[in-house]
Amino acid sequence: MTTTDTPNPTSSGFDTVRVIHLAAVAAIGGFLFGFDTAVINGTVTAMQSQFGMSGTLTGFVVSSALLGCMVGAYVAGRIADRIGRVRVMLLAAAMFTLSAIGSGLAFGPVDMIVWRVVGGLGVGAASVIAPAYIAEVSPAQIRGRMGSLQQLAIVLGIFVALLSDFAIAGAAGGSEEVLGLGLEAWRWMFLAEVVAALTYGVLAATIPESPRYLVRIGQEGRARTVLGTILRSGVDSRIREIKRTIKQESRTTFADLKKPGGGLLPIVWIGIALSVFQQFVGINVIFYYSSMLWQSVGFTEEDALLQTVITSVTNIVVTLIAIALVDKIGRRLLLLIGSAGMTVCLGVMAIVFSQARIVDGAPDLTDSAGLTALIAANGFVVFFGATWGPVVWVLLGEMFNNTIRGLALGIAAAAQWLANFAISTSFPNMAEIGLWFAYGFYTLCAFLSLLFVLKFVPETKGVELEDMA
Repeated sequence: MTTTDTPNPTSSGFDTVRVIHLAAVAAIGGFLFGFDTAVINGTVTAMQSQFGMSGTLTGFVVSSALLGCMVGAYVAGRIADRIGRVRVMLLAAAMFTLSAIGSGLAFGPVDMIVWRVVGGLGVGAASVIAPAYIAEVSPAQIRGRMGSLQQLAIVLGIFVALLSDFAIAGAAGGSEEVLGLGLEAWRWMFLAEVVAALTYGVLAATIPESPRYLVRIGQEGRARTVLGTILRSGVDSRIREIKRTIKQESRTTFADLKKPGGGLLPIVWIGIALSVFQQFVGINVIFYYSSMLWQSVGFTEEDALLQTVITSVTNIVVTLIAIALVDKIGRRLLLLIGSAGMTVCLGVMAIVFSQARIVDGAPDLTDSAGLTALIAANGFVVFFGATWGPVVWVLLGEMFNNTIRGLALGIAAAAQWLANFAISTSFPNMAEIGLWFAYGFYTLCAFLSLLFVLKFVPETKGVELEDMA
């Protein structure tokens, strides 16, 4: 392998296939992230009935995984800075496996919460490690597209979870019916995750450690070997740039995240705010509660599950659009487009539900209003999936410099999961006030996200990680 001192390799200066391979394996964590968080959708009604849970307890069981996500995200960055990115992927795979088995065999709400939290630890770890690893092995020219693979994997995981929920419920004749081995269909929905979790663990064991982590721990030779499989030129200069931005033999502490006058660095606050806004627009209400939501306005269980599958397919298609655009028009413009589109779609949903008659405690939509709500809901998914879904993960993976990336990304991701928990737990109670109220709140948050991006979010397209502020 020939190396030169070319600082910025052209598109012919790296092995695209190799980069895609490494990014795709890391992104399987995103697939499990999506699967684990969305599989609950098809189980909620049956689980609530079998365990005799109240609406409040049901909301906590659904969102309890997010507490694990928050802790997993917070500690994963620090653990990854000590033992490496790949070992954290293997730990996440183990937690996904345990959670799938435990949830499928749960006896009641208490142990279900425990197993959901275990799965959440894996999701939180994967949410930090995948974007960090992908950003660290990807050349700047294609880093946005590679980073977007994380979101593509997430939405594929959501799609497969919802499709398997639909297929399993259909095969059993309903989510509460016994399918095999004396287990109800909703339990098999959880158990289906085991195959993907084991696959993730096996494949993660085959990829090399991040070159930036290797340089950080003083293993420059191994880092040079890894970069040599990715770059056709510029290995020497890239090693020098990494060394320039990394404090050898030191661990990142909270002091590194503070500015001289006290308080967190502005870039850390921006990362936290991006994470919070991504969740406060209410996207996960669609993926956690959509089956229950559409049943409450008159859809059959089968039609409601089918609608969730259609929505997840839409999410996949628009994520592909984001991958095509993120390195061309930039991160900031995509976020602005998404905020504007989400504000309109969520506003339409709030208006539709505000006009609905309440029958037996649930909104009764006319055929035209139901169609409008469906179009607006899918429009919301389109704007989110093409912008805020993938772009926030791209930014979180690349916007922090090498010294603080692991810890800062962990804090931002933990904030995201805390926001997700707050939105997911509060939705059943907000829905009791009225769906118009819930979607009105999400509309306000979408509008505020537009103002935030205009004022604070920098453009990072084409900037090398070593040059991040």
